[in-house]
Amino acid sequence: MTVIVRPLRPEVRADVEGFSRVRHRALPFFVVTPDSITYDVTHMHPDAHYRPLVAEKDGEVIGTAQVGLVHDSPEPGQGYVNVYVDPARTRRGAGTLLVRTAEEYLSERGATRLFAWILDAPGNRAFAERHGYREGRSAHFLRLDLANGTLPALQAPPPGVELRTAADFADDPRPLFELDAETASDEPSDVAYEFTDYEAWLEETWNHPLLSRELTSVAVVDGRPAAFTLARTDGGTRYTSGMTGTARAFRGRGLAKLAKNDSLHRARAAGLTEAFTGNDTGNGPMLAINKWFGYEICATEVRHVRELG
Repeated sequence: MTVIVRPLRPEVRADVEGFSRVRHRALPFFVVTPDSITYDVTHMHPDAHYRPLVAEKDGEVIGTAQVGLVHDSPEPGQGYVNVYVDPARTRRGAGTLLVRTAEEYLSERGATRLFAWILDAPGNRAFAERHGYREGRSAHFLRLDLANGTLPALQAPPPGVELRTAADFADDPRPLFELDAETASDEPSDVAYEFTDYEAWLEETWNHPLLSRELTSVAVVDGRPAAFTLARTDGGTRYTSGMTGTARAFRGRGLAKLAKNDSLHRARAAGLTEAFTGNDTGNGPMLAINKWFGYEICATEVRHVRELG
């Protein structure tokens, strides 16, 4: 049989399990589960027009694509298409068909510029170039061995600073939203974001099934969240940092280090064995912090862009 591409059916367990399996095989340093895939499809903001695709051959999911519009950017017409094919099922045309289907879908919804993350390997770069994508900024995936590595010793918070968890903000998480929005807006990126929709943040971040409120650490100064590290887990042994940052008024005091170290120690105590994170290659301060923790670079992705016209 030939390869077919179609939308993911979130209500079909075989679809979301196949999607999760391919993503894990192609990108083993990215934490994803079948339940998180279902949640993303059913809770994404409607203006994102999010439509994950699967490539199927002989009834088996062999490729995936994350497809949507960057709805929270002040610049209209920006979309994304991130394609991953099972490494054991390449050269069957799945990647090309996924890209073509995604581009048609996004073009019909007004996209004029498409962004795609490509693993930094010669074959992947060549694939992107053949399809009209030019390379841009890059980012590292990093891994920390929580089971056998040595974390920096826990430090007592300095005077006036208190360590809490996200669970302490369950009654009113808005202060964490405001901190997340401020720090995210300062991250290096090809795309500008206006992170202002609190209800969307509740849906896509606060209530996400991968979020661990108990392992998300927050450094609080005078009752105000000043720095945090957002922790996600797969419900098993894998941990990932969704975001680590400090409010502008509190930077330079080591509060992000303090929060992340607290979170990692508690993750290890809870039985998690691997920690992952990602950093833009130009984000020297955060790369230095993660090196201090013992993270090692395990892969690099290069963002590519294509202008539709």
